[in-house]
Amino acid sequence: MASGTLGQASLAAATNTTVYTIAATPTTFNVSMTNTTGYPIAVNLAVSLTGTPSAGEYLEYQTIILPNSVLERGGLVATAAKLVVAYATQAGITVNVYGFEG
Repeated sequence: MASGTLGQASLAAATNTTVYTIAATPTTFNVSMTNTTGYPIAVNLAVSLTGTPSAGEYLEYQTIILPNSVLERGGLVATAAKLVVAYATQAGITVNVYGFEG
Protein backbone atom coordinates (compact mmCIF):
# COMPACT_ATOMS: atom_id res chain seq x y z
CA MET A 1 0.00 0.00 0.00
CA ALA A 2 1.33 3.35 -1.03
CA SER A 3 1.31 6.50 1.03
CA GLY A 4 2.70 9.98 0.53
CA THR A 5 2.80 11.34 -3.00
CA LEU A 6 0.48 9.24 -5.17
CA GLY A 7 0.62 11.23 -8.42
CA GLN A 8 2.03 14.40 -9.97
CA ALA A 9 1.59 16.19 -13.29
CA SER A 10 2.27 19.46 -15.06
CA LEU A 11 -0.87 20.12 -17.11
CA ALA A 12 -0.82 20.87 -20.82
CA ALA A 13 -3.28 23.51 -22.01
CA ALA A 14 -6.86 22.38 -22.67
CA THR A 15 -6.17 18.67 -22.07
CA ASN A 16 -7.74 16.28 -19.55
CA THR A 17 -4.86 14.65 -17.66
CA THR A 18 -5.19 11.58 -15.45
CA VAL A 19 -2.94 12.44 -12.51
CA TYR A 20 -3.61 9.30 -10.47
CA THR A 21 -5.51 6.02 -10.79
CA ILE A 22 -6.94 4.75 -7.50
CA ALA A 23 -5.38 1.33 -6.88
CA ALA A 24 -6.88 0.26 -3.55
CA THR A 25 -10.20 0.62 -1.78
CA PRO A 26 -10.63 2.91 -0.03
CA THR A 27 -8.01 5.53 -0.83
CA THR A 28 -7.97 8.78 1.13
CA PHE A 29 -6.19 11.64 -0.59
CA ASN A 30 -5.70 15.37 -1.05
CA VAL A 31 -5.17 17.31 -4.27
CA SER A 32 -3.09 20.46 -4.62
CA MET A 33 -3.23 22.50 -7.85
CA THR A 34 -0.62 25.29 -8.13
CA ASN A 35 -0.57 28.13 -10.63
CA THR A 36 3.10 28.77 -11.37
CA THR A 37 2.45 31.65 -13.79
CA GLY A 38 1.82 35.38 -13.52
CA TYR A 39 -1.76 35.18 -14.85
CA PRO A 40 -5.05 33.56 -13.69
CA ILE A 41 -5.92 30.12 -15.05
CA ALA A 42 -9.25 28.25 -14.95
CA VAL A 43 -9.09 24.60 -13.85
CA ASN A 44 -11.32 21.55 -13.53
CA LEU A 45 -10.84 18.66 -11.10
CA ALA A 46 -12.79 15.39 -11.10
CA VAL A 47 -12.82 11.91 -9.65
CA SER A 48 -14.07 9.96 -12.63
CA LEU A 49 -14.71 6.53 -14.10
CA THR A 50 -12.96 7.60 -17.33
CA GLY A 51 -10.37 10.10 -18.52
CA THR A 52 -13.22 12.31 -19.74
CA PRO A 53 -15.36 13.22 -16.70
CA SER A 54 -19.13 13.61 -16.85
CA ALA A 55 -20.89 16.62 -15.31
CA GLY A 56 -21.63 14.87 -12.00
CA GLU A 57 -18.01 13.86 -11.37
CA TYR A 58 -16.46 17.33 -11.08
CA LEU A 59 -15.20 18.58 -7.70
CA GLU A 60 -14.12 21.89 -9.26
CA TYR A 61 -15.28 23.28 -12.61
CA GLN A 62 -13.78 26.36 -14.25
CA THR A 63 -12.42 27.51 -10.90
CA ILE A 64 -9.92 30.35 -11.27
CA ILE A 65 -6.53 29.98 -9.61
CA LEU A 66 -4.86 33.35 -9.27
CA PRO A 67 -1.17 33.84 -10.22
CA ASN A 68 1.27 32.08 -7.88
CA SER A 69 -1.61 30.62 -5.85
CA VAL A 70 -2.83 27.18 -4.81
CA LEU A 71 -6.20 25.39 -4.82
CA GLU A 72 -6.38 22.48 -2.38
CA ARG A 73 -9.08 19.85 -1.89
CA GLY A 74 -8.58 17.56 1.08
CA GLY A 75 -10.18 14.60 2.76
CA LEU A 76 -11.25 12.96 -0.50
CA VAL A 77 -12.07 9.24 -0.51
CA ALA A 78 -12.51 7.06 -3.60
CA THR A 79 -12.73 3.41 -4.58
CA ALA A 80 -10.41 1.37 -6.80
CA ALA A 81 -10.30 2.09 -10.55
CA LYS A 82 -11.46 5.71 -10.21
CA LEU A 83 -9.27 8.36 -11.85
CA VAL A 84 -8.21 11.77 -10.57
CA VAL A 85 -8.51 13.93 -13.69
CA ALA A 86 -7.31 17.54 -13.95
CA TYR A 87 -7.69 20.15 -16.70
CA ALA A 88 -6.39 23.70 -17.16
CA THR A 89 -7.27 26.25 -19.83
CA GLN A 90 -3.58 27.16 -20.14
CA ALA A 91 -0.24 25.57 -19.28
CA GLY A 92 1.31 26.50 -15.94
CA ILE A 93 -0.65 24.37 -13.46
CA THR A 94 1.07 21.62 -11.48
CA VAL A 95 -1.00 18.99 -9.68
CA ASN A 96 0.00 16.84 -6.70
CA VAL A 97 -2.08 14.01 -5.27
CA TYR A 98 -0.99 12.77 -1.87
CA GLY A 99 -2.57 10.46 0.66
CA PHE A 100 -2.94 6.83 1.74
CA GLU A 101 -4.09 3.77 -0.24
CA GLY A 102 -6.29 1.15 1.40
